Amino acid sequence: MMETRVRLEGICKDFQSGKAKIEALKEISFEVGEGELFGLIGPDGAGKTTLFRILTTLLTATRGNAWVDGLEVVSGYKEIRKRVGYMPGRFSLYQDLTVEENISFFATLFDTTLKENYELVKEIYVQIEPFKKRRAGALSGGMKQKLALSCALIHRPGILFLDEPTTGVDAVSRQEFWALLRNLQKQGITILVSTPYMDEAGLCDRVALVQEGRILDIDGPGAMAKKFSKPLWAARAADMYRLMKDLRADDRVDTCYPFGQYHHVTFKKEKEEMARIEKSLMDKGHTGLSLQPIGPTIEDCFMELMNQ
Repeated sequence: MMETRVRLEGICKDFQSGKAKIEALKEISFEVGEGELFGLIGPDGAGKTTLFRILTTLLTATRGNAWVDGLEVVSGYKEIRKRVGYMPGRFSLYQDLTVEENISFFATLFDTTLKENYELVKEIYVQIEPFKKRRAGALSGGMKQKLALSCALIHRPGILFLDEPTTGVDAVSRQEFWALLRNLQKQGITILVSTPYMDEAGLCDRVALVQEGRILDIDGPGAMAKKFSKPLWAARAADMYRLMKDLRADDRVDTCYPFGQYHHVTFKKEKEEMARIEKSLMDKGHTGLSLQPIGPTIEDCFMELMNQ
């Protein structure tokens, strides 16, 4: 049985904005097991960063309790900071220091060296080593990301918190980064990663869907997709915007959302309505019309949960 490495019970966080109280987190509870790659998936403003800051002892909760590596986050904050690695969403290393100076600085903070923990960061470091004399501020987005990850790992943490690590990074660098995370997981590191990208949910062992400070659901990506309650269709036509407007105006349509080159559509009734809806759209002058049944994605599940 997996040992629990992160546990939250009823975590709430309120902020005061003038006379108004803002509830950033509302009764957050979940557990993350040893060696698990756990994803917090949700849009900007969902509360992901606030939650990570509580778990890394940079912020205190208004109510509730949390434990990291068996230590309570308030009373055990000094020891927790030695045991975890944290990569904030915004690049926070020293822009005027070189790559090797940044790594050396963070290693010194934890009384270690790059040489001592080289095997852990080797796969990442070899990619940035050719630029070790370059200032961090002059690196590309992907290289900054790898440097920040190297600094977060330099003291060999048992738990790694990554707050939107691939935001603003090109698609190739995103793929490389997730491959690095899988290799770190094989070395026994427990990883919690937040992202606004729904397609990254499928790369996690389990995901928590977060919206407006609440957990909508927690499950494995495959199991979550199976919970989608209605038949789903992909709709396409020459004029996609007009198609979306016409579908949303049709009383027989339940939901319609743009998904890349298609609209994902659910209907209030089953397949017997499809021929009538298709004919109705053709009567309205839609050309290149296509309606095909498809399987749901994590994003479809997220949209359905939001509607509920």
